[in-house]
Amino acid sequence: MEVADLLLVERCKQDDTDAYEVLVDRYRNKILNYVARFSGAADAEDLTQEVFIKAYLAIRKFQGKSSFQTWLYRIANNVCVDRYRRSSRDRIAYSLDDPVETEDGEVAREIPDWSGDPEGVAQSRELQALVQQTLLTLSDKLRSVVILHDLEGMPYDEIAETLQIPVGTVKSRLFNARMELRNKLRPYVEGQG
Repeated sequence: MEVADLLLVERCKQDDTDAYEVLVDRYRNKILNYVARFSGAADAEDLTQEVFIKAYLAIRKFQGKSSFQTWLYRIANNVCVDRYRRSSRDRIAYSLDDPVETEDGEVAREIPDWSGDPEGVAQSRELQALVQQTLLTLSDKLRSVVILHDLEGMPYDEIAETLQIPVGTVKSRLFNARMELRNKLRPYVEGQG
C-alpha cells in the first residue's frame, strides 16, 4: 500500500529522511523528464538534484494548500527558469530521442517507434529533434505551459496552481505557445509534404 504524500511530508517535517527518500523515488522520473524537456538533457540530472535539495530545505514551509506534486513542479519550474535565464546565451538543443542518464541507468524520454519503416522513423526523429530545438526558443512562460500540458499531461487547473497564474492565462499561453511552435515548424512540415 502506498503511503500518501501528505503523510510522508509530515514525517519529513519531523526529520524522517526515509520518508523523503520515498518522495524522491516517487517523483524523480517525473521531475527529471520535466527538467530535461525544459532545459535540454545536458544538466537535467544536476537540475533535478537541485530541485529535490530545495524541496528538502523548504519542506517545513509546505502548507498543503496544493498537492505535494504541484508544489514540487513549482520548485522545478523556478529552478529551470533561474538556470535558463543565467545561461540563455549558451543554449544547446538536445534531441528528445536521447535518453537521460541516471544513477540507475538510462531513462527513455519516449516509447520507441517499432513501425518498421526506416524512412518514417528517421523523419520522425528529425522532427522530434526540431521540435525540441524549437521548444527551447520559446519564452520561459510559454515553454513551461506547453511542457506541463502537452508533454507531462498536467490539467489546466494544476498548471495554474503550479505556476501561480489564472487558468485563463494558462489557456492563453498554451494557445500562444502552440501558434508560435506551429509558425516556426511550418517550413519544415510544408517541406515534407
